[in-house]
Amino acid sequence: MKILTRDIPPRAVWALAQAGVHPLLAQLFAARGVLNKDDLDDGLAQLLLPSGLLGVQAAASLLADAIESSQHLCIVADYDCDGATACAVAVRGLRLLGATQVSYIVPDRVVDGYGLTAPISQRVHASGADVLITVDNGIASVEGVAMAQALGLKVVVTDHHLPGAELPSAEVIVNPNQPGCSFASKSMAGVGVMFYVLLALRAEMRLRGAFTAEQQPKLDALLPLVALGTVADVVKLDANNRRLVAQGLKRIRAGALPAGLKALFTAAGRQAATATTFDFGFALGPRINAAGRLSDMTLGIECLLTDDAGRAAELAQALDGINRERRVIEGDMREQAMEIAESLFDEGDEPPPAICVFDPDFHEGVVGIVASRIKDKLHRPTFVFAASSAVGKEEELKGSGRSIPGFHLRDALDLIAKRHPGVLLRFGGHAMAAGCTVAEEHLDVFEEALNQVATEWLDAATLTRCLETDGPLAPEYLRVDLVDTLHKEVWGQGFAPPVFSEEVDVISQRLVGEKHLALKLKHQGKPVDGIWFGRTAQLPRRVKLAFRLDADEWQGQRRVRFLVEGAEE
Repeated sequence: MKILTRDIPPRAVWALAQAGVHPLLAQLFAARGVLNKDDLDDGLAQLLLPSGLLGVQAAASLLADAIESSQHLCIVADYDCDGATACAVAVRGLRLLGATQVSYIVPDRVVDGYGLTAPISQRVHASGADVLITVDNGIASVEGVAMAQALGLKVVVTDHHLPGAELPSAEVIVNPNQPGCSFASKSMAGVGVMFYVLLALRAEMRLRGAFTAEQQPKLDALLPLVALGTVADVVKLDANNRRLVAQGLKRIRAGALPAGLKALFTAAGRQAATATTFDFGFALGPRINAAGRLSDMTLGIECLLTDDAGRAAELAQALDGINRERRVIEGDMREQAMEIAESLFDEGDEPPPAICVFDPDFHEGVVGIVASRIKDKLHRPTFVFAASSAVGKEEELKGSGRSIPGFHLRDALDLIAKRHPGVLLRFGGHAMAAGCTVAEEHLDVFEEALNQVATEWLDAATLTRCLETDGPLAPEYLRVDLVDTLHKEVWGQGFAPPVFSEEVDVISQRLVGEKHLALKLKHQGKPVDGIWFGRTAQLPRRVKLAFRLDADEWQGQRRVRFLVEGAEE
């Protein structure tokens, strides 16, 4: 591993510090592109205006008409955390704005597959709906939208995924990544797009006299859900997304959060009063995602929709149990998949440019997580496949891929589809995560084609694992109060949490729990404890480490501890 240090523009650090930003935060923010204190203003007034989002006004008009005529609105969700939160935001928001008939359908990962399919459209029609609204999906649902319209439904697509060559013929599409949309934040999650549709809808209904500015429903109650979905979907935290997340966190810490979120914090053993983006990504998000992976995402959505504390507690506990089951399945699968991946190259040799793994016993609900684990260990674009359990699709394999910086996964799949027509039955996704379906007989062709693209696109520099850090940590910052200060900020994809790096002395080291390395270190002459989760190999007496700051509590005393991320070896 190569440990790098971010460039820190001194003028920006100075400007931020002069404006009253803590010197350490000034350094961290400047290294992440923040140039002045105005960039740190997370007030609602600083959010990008909905009017810049192509299609949002047309969506607002269509939905306002539907609400005025008491039409039945049906949301078609997705089965991940972004889709679940987007669905909950849509249902809650539309009801707040006066809709009297709002229902939802969430596809089953195994039975239905992804997105608005023709059979899903038929189910929506059978439910008696007049308007179909997709959240976190739909931009690729050409057939599903056509079927819905043939049945007489009006379709509003709200999505954030990259569009394919053909757009669906929906009445309205709201997606910052659709052609012709100049909205400045291309990184909004599906839940963010739906929140913006609601903002535009409220403005439209205000113009129509449904309520005044003073009486209008307060949509900011939805921001905790927007924040959770945005972080859990690992979209880039640009300035607009950071504001959405910061606003959601403020409300959660103040106790203004839905009953389901409160129950999920309890089930995860976390404190809502000190909520962080880490809680979203590693505690709440996985519990909601587990329902879509192994069970039925209706559980997750119902947890986010209920206002009954008792019901919320039951659902959160059920989600926690499913997540425990997911961990067991994932752990077994990860070991097996890693063995297959490591069998692709001899010990001591470099892995192939891309990794492709399949076993008939793999569970399709956790292939994405396992692909991520292999990618993290081997630093290669990775696809993990499982046999489809959908009726009539037994010969198909469903794959989930995770990538490394410098290799755009969806673009790679697009190139494979062009070079080998018919091999990819379906595909879609983003730069760093994508999915595809192939016939089992074509898996070898796919694996060879993926490696060919990786060989062409990746060079030695890209294939070398690099960890970007914030450089050395001044000894005066080795304080518990600063750890808390750092944790309160909004960190995530594209606005990386602080990782420091420097040479330290290893005083002692021992294995704990058979798979973690507990360390006693000397950092610039001061003793400090450290832990490296998942590391068993011993370290040299002096080593350059990359580490995050954490606070460890022992016998009522809180002390700074290093969470080691890597070592330059």
